[in-house]
Amino acid sequence: MQIVNVYEAKTHLSRLLEQAAAGEEIVIAKAGKPLARLIPYQEEERPREPGYWRGRVHIADDFDELPESIAAAFKGEAP
Repeated sequence: MQIVNVYEAKTHLSRLLEQAAAGEEIVIAKAGKPLARLIPYQEEERPREPGYWRGRVHIADDFDELPESIAAAFKGEAP
C-alpha cells in the first residue's frame, strides 16, 4: 500500500492510476490523514436479480393517460 498526499496525487494522477490498475492500493492523504483509497476497478461479478424494485415503486392507474392540454403543448398548439 502506497500513501501519497493530495498535491502528489494531483501531480502524478496518471502514474497512480496505472499503478492502481496493476493491482496496487494507493491511499490519498491530506496532512497525513487518509482521505480516499485508489484501487483497481472491478466489474460486478454477481448477476442482476430481477424484481429488486418490486413493492418499492407505485405507478398510478392513470399513468398512460395524457391530458389534452399537455398533448396540445407537444403539438405547439395553445391549450
